[in-house]
Amino acid sequence: MTKEREQLQSSYNNLTKEREQLQSSYNNLTEERDQLQTERDFLSGRSTNLKQTCPEGWQKFESSWYFLSTETKTWKESREDCLERGADLVIINRDKKQEFLFNLNKGLWIGLTDSVTEATWRWVDGTPLTTPRYWHKPQPDNGAGRLDYGEEDCVEIRKDQRPLEAWNDLSCDRKIYWVCEKVV
Repeated sequence: MTKEREQLQSSYNNLTKEREQLQSSYNNLTEERDQLQTERDFLSGRSTNLKQTCPEGWQKFESSWYFLSTETKTWKESREDCLERGADLVIINRDKKQEFLFNLNKGLWIGLTDSVTEATWRWVDGTPLTTPRYWHKPQPDNGAGRLDYGEEDCVEIRKDQRPLEAWNDLSCDRKIYWVCEKVV
């Protein structure tokens, strides 16, 4: 009888220990769940705030906001306007972005120029052009030798071309629409 009682006591002790371990695991999982819910709620709130802070007149596409002008300016004036908005003229490095901008259906200044060194195209952030496939052939042609066109050191997206072949070099003094980009 004593042996049986010892076995029962041992089983009871083991079950008690196992119950305590399970209770501890349960408490840890509950705490972890609560932390994850708090983090989820915080991130959800940040996402909502980002949506709410998109300035009026801007459009969201992928991870950036875009401002499409409603008036025309020179390339330099357009860039100054973008900078005042905390943005810059758009940099294009993907087909999807090029198509998005083309579908705005306006001739637009973009942030590409060779005004520092002729035929060396650079973006407004100083990086060199690495996606030249968007030029409309035979662009860039610097006015094709026509003096009445002047130096063509800035780039527009032409709305009357194909979406992925719509770039044209143009005199920076021409007044056209523009698009600013702000990465969010």
